[in-house]
Amino acid sequence: MDWFLCSQSKKSSAPFTLILILLCCCSSPSLVFTFANASSSPAFNLTTISFDEGYSHLFGDGNLIRSPDGKNVRLLLNRFSDTHVGITIFLLGSGFVSSKLYNHGFFSAMIKLPSDHTAGLCVAFYTSNGDVFPKTHDELDFEFLGNVAGKPWRFQTNFYGNGSTARGREERYQLWFDPTKQFHRYSILWTSNNIIFYVDEVPIREVVRSTAMGGDFPSKPMSLYTTIWDASNWATSGGKAKVNYKYAPFTSEFKDFVLEGCPVDPIEQVPSSNCQDTDSRLAEKGLSVITPAGRRAMRRFRERYIYYSYCYDTIRYPVPLPECVLVPSERQRFKDTGRLKFGGSHKSHRHRSRRQPGASNSEDPDM
Repeated sequence: MDWFLCSQSKKSSAPFTLILILLCCCSSPSLVFTFANASSSPAFNLTTISFDEGYSHLFGDGNLIRSPDGKNVRLLLNRFSDTHVGITIFLLGSGFVSSKLYNHGFFSAMIKLPSDHTAGLCVAFYTSNGDVFPKTHDELDFEFLGNVAGKPWRFQTNFYGNGSTARGREERYQLWFDPTKQFHRYSILWTSNNIIFYVDEVPIREVVRSTAMGGDFPSKPMSLYTTIWDASNWATSGGKAKVNYKYAPFTSEFKDFVLEGCPVDPIEQVPSSNCQDTDSRLAEKGLSVITPAGRRAMRRFRERYIYYSYCYDTIRYPVPLPECVLVPSERQRFKDTGRLKFGGSHKSHRHRSRRQPGASNSEDPDM
C-alpha cells in the first residue's frame, strides 16, 4: 500500500476561477464556507514530528502499523476467532499514546478516517490522565462517530476536569468535507486560560476558564491518546446500527503530528520547564488567541454544522453550566433538548471509555 496520498493541482486561468467561485456562491453554501475559510484562517506555523519521535504503541497487537520510515501510522479494528476454542470471537481495536505527559499545549495530527460502512465505529483523538488520576481525571476529546454506508461521519467534542464526568459537555457536529477522502488536521489547544478545538485552521469551539467553573476546567498533566474501537452500543443511531465486520478491517491513518506543550515528569508530576512560557509561545504563534477573522469562521461553522450542544439542553441543564456563552443566532436553532429544531440527532450523552486494550466482545467492557 502507498503511504502517501499523491495529487496533482492544475492552475486555472483567472476568468475560469472567477466563474467557478460565482457558481459555488450560487449553488453550494458549504462550498462558500470552505472558500471563506481558506482566505480568513491563515495556515498554522507548526513543527511536525514523526510517530516514532513522540508516541508509543498502547494496545492492539498487530493492529498498529507504522510506515517504514516511522513517520506515519495506521490503526485497525477487526475481528478474529480463537481456533483453540472454536467459537470465541475477539474484537481487536488499537491505539497509541504520547511518550510524555504535558501540562498545557497544542496537540494535533493529520487524520484520514475509514470509508464505506463505518456504523458503530469510534475513532478518538484526545488528552487524558485517567491512568494517573482514575477518580479525578481530566480529559479533552475529539470523538469521530461512524455511520451507515452513504451517510457522513459525525464527530463530537467534550471535556472533563477533576473527574466531572457526571457533567458531560458534549457538542456534536457534521463536517463540510468527506474525512475519508483525504487527510485533514484536527487540533486541541489547552492553556491555563482557555481550550480551543480546531478542524484544519478553523476554530470550532472555545471554552474560556472562569472562576465559577472551579475544578471542572482541566488542570492536571495529560497524555495524548488516539484509538479506534467498537462502540456499537452507542455511536450510531443510539446503538441501533452496529459495526458490520464484513467491511473489516477498518483503517484510520495518521501523520504530521504536533506535540507542542510543557512536558511533565511522569513520576514527580513536575514540569520540566515553566509552563507559562508555553502559554506565551502558543499565544505568539496565534494558536491560543482567536482573531476576528477566526471568530467569523467559527460562527459560520457553528451556525451551519453543529447539531447538538449541552449549553442549549435546558432539560439536562435547566441552568446552563458556567462556561456556556449563549449566542442568539445559535440558540434559536435548538429545541430545549439541545437538538436542532429541524434535522440532526443525538441519542447518548454518557461518557465512554476509549482506552480498553482489546475488548473480548462487542461491547465496551466498561459498560
